[in-house]
Amino acid sequence: MFRRSIRVFLVSLCALTAASQTAPALAGGDPAGASTAPHATARTLRAQTLADLNAAMRGEAYAYAAYSLFAAEADRQGLPAVGRLLRSTARTELNEHLREAATLAGLAGGNAANLRQAINGETYEHQVMYRRFAEQARADGDLEAAKLFTEIAADEGRHRDAFRTALAAVTTGRGTIPAPPKADVVAVPAGLPKVKAARTRANLDTALHGEALAHAKYMLFAAHARQTGNAALARLWEGTAGIELHEHLAGEAVLAGLVRTTRENLRKAITGERNEATTVYPGFARRATAVGDTAARYFRDTAADEAKHAAAFQKALDQLR
Repeated sequence: MFRRSIRVFLVSLCALTAASQTAPALAGGDPAGASTAPHATARTLRAQTLADLNAAMRGEAYAYAAYSLFAAEADRQGLPAVGRLLRSTARTELNEHLREAATLAGLAGGNAANLRQAINGETYEHQVMYRRFAEQARADGDLEAAKLFTEIAADEGRHRDAFRTALAAVTTGRGTIPAPPKADVVAVPAGLPKVKAARTRANLDTALHGEALAHAKYMLFAAHARQTGNAALARLWEGTAGIELHEHLAGEAVLAGLVRTTRENLRKAITGERNEATTVYPGFARRATAVGDTAARYFRDTAADEAKHAAAFQKALDQLR
């Protein structure tokens, strides 16, 4: 994961705290990455621990997305071993670290609760976040970014409407779950940023983290839907998750210049993993320990994992020199 993912989350969380008394929890695209209403496990945790778990989920989701893109670049450069390492690490970030944090935080609820959470998030992205980002990019002369933000805003409105229809079907037993959307997959080659304004770059970073978290959330919601026997809802979640990752995040990654050469990608990953291993997760663990929250063990174990990731990436980088 990366240092900025945690910093962006914590800054945005302060703004969300005041707003959360009047707005339900938001899915994916909200800069704060809020979770759904807490489950029994989450209700036993202190507010700061829950905030730290949400920060961890946001960063782990982003790491999964970024490392997956870095792996594809390694393959293009004829470095399959590095590609395998990056993909394996990405899976750990998503399927172990994020899933455990999500369980502790009570991220996923029942099918209706998950749909309501997603509706709130998609509404925010459609009506507020991406429209504002588009206006700012246009004012700053980043017209390509303004166009992409406008297109994504429209997509998120369609996602919201599909989730509303699904919610009516789930809660009333009448109607049908919409068919899953299909992603227009965007390739993300190595390249420099295609935007010039610092504000646009910051907005792209926020959007990238939001789309990564939305993808991860929706895949968790899909798993719950399948477990409860609602295959149609699971397919809707999975299709929407694919758009968030392979279309929205990918398009933003191109503009942000997220992917560079494999050497540069590994250096970036090493810096992020070391920061998490030595600073971010130990800090989370100390706070959780001080108030007696059981999440402290998760933070300590994850810190140890991130140290191993940093060492593996460093070894791979050394072998390229």
